[in-house]
Amino acid sequence: MKNKLNNQILVSLGFHKGKEIALILGLVSRYRKKVGVEVIVDELTQIKAEPESYMKDPVWSKLAEMLMPEKEVKREVILPKEVAAPFADFGGMDVEPAARDQMYQALKLPISVRGALMPDAHLGYGLPIGGVLAVENAVIPYGVGVDIGCRMKLSVYDLPASYFKGRENQLLDILKANTKFGQKEVHDKVRDVEVLNDKTFDEVPLLKTLHKQAWRQMGSSGGGNHFVEMGVIQVYKEDAVKGLSAGSYFAVLSHSGSRALGASIAGHFTKLAKQLCKLPGNMQHLAWLDLNSSEGQEYWLAMNLAGDYAEACHDDIHSRLAKAIGGQVIYRVGNHHNFAWKEMHDGKELIVHRKGATPAAEGEIGFIPGSMTLPGFLVRGRGNAESLRSASHGAGRRFSRSECKQKFTVSGMHAELEAHGVTLLGGGVDEAPMAYKNIHQVMALQTDLVDVLAEFHPRLVRMDKG
Repeated sequence: MKNKLNNQILVSLGFHKGKEIALILGLVSRYRKKVGVEVIVDELTQIKAEPESYMKDPVWSKLAEMLMPEKEVKREVILPKEVAAPFADFGGMDVEPAARDQMYQALKLPISVRGALMPDAHLGYGLPIGGVLAVENAVIPYGVGVDIGCRMKLSVYDLPASYFKGRENQLLDILKANTKFGQKEVHDKVRDVEVLNDKTFDEVPLLKTLHKQAWRQMGSSGGGNHFVEMGVIQVYKEDAVKGLSAGSYFAVLSHSGSRALGASIAGHFTKLAKQLCKLPGNMQHLAWLDLNSSEGQEYWLAMNLAGDYAEACHDDIHSRLAKAIGGQVIYRVGNHHNFAWKEMHDGKELIVHRKGATPAAEGEIGFIPGSMTLPGFLVRGRGNAESLRSASHGAGRRFSRSECKQKFTVSGMHAELEAHGVTLLGGGVDEAPMAYKNIHQVMALQTDLVDVLAEFHPRLVRMDKG
């Protein structure tokens, strides 16, 4: 027996060239590379003979399904629990009933253990935006969301708030030259950052096809509500923020995610989850992947890569701006939302999905944005157990994008911005400040979840063209 598995051996076992052999080699490379060839050949021989016996195998289930006659691959519909798992509701009166119903449906999944609804909650797909769900040994792609690893990043400079005076046009030019938005804009020169050379791009078949576009979009921001802002941050008290004295500083804030990489991962694995996990029609977006399965492990690897990619994009954005602005960055902070974490709760490891929610463990620093005309807040988590150590990820939408286009006008939006001393590049009425809930009311609902350390007011904002 040769000491390395190859096409010749697999053909001799009766496997067909193409998808079957490619799948086998990929699975061996990821999950069986430390196992001898003879052992693998024995396993493959058994799978070939009785694929139905391997339909739930954590490594070989995908191959077993491929080998089964299509008419014999049947998956029973998974029925929800009669009694929903418990959850804590921090949403207040300003959350539509449909969003609460989404949370309630998610808590009836057999895998669900606990949940929480944040003050900025509103309707989403699968989980509501602002929904936090803890489950056992599984991950829900739409519980993470389409924009995997969407995050905030704040850079505070050793420059006073007065730095804006007389420099507005210069700073607007810097924003235009150093930020890229949407599907068409990319940087002429892409930096060779560490994440682009991550071996996961080679280990997960889907990611190989996405690497080129991920490279191309590095350092850019998405459309919708993604932004880069220059503004003023007010630190309330001395020593409230380590390294920052009380006072006002020039600062840069960004909000964006994992671009096409994350969207493609979400689309691919959501489709796969729906095939493997049959749920009633109104719950299909909550289909999950078992973390013991090869599909679940692949998603977990891809999700974490997308999160690292999103962080690298923010680092690139802030690096480009810092070089153009001058001055010294004296404080930085960033945090994910739209992600899943392995965490200990009540003495048990759970998978905690935060779809539009900020991690807020005790002492953990994060940023919660408002809208263009209301402040955002630098916060410190209080580790509230009821909220699964979470807080809101922003103000939350009051009106949908389609409602905004009916209710608001471009001239009305710009009048509102002008009244608050904010200049906007790009953006559409679907991102008008009036589209969002009042951030002060949202923050009042989560005083048990976070402590506020500083307040950021936008002055110059860049978004996609809308």
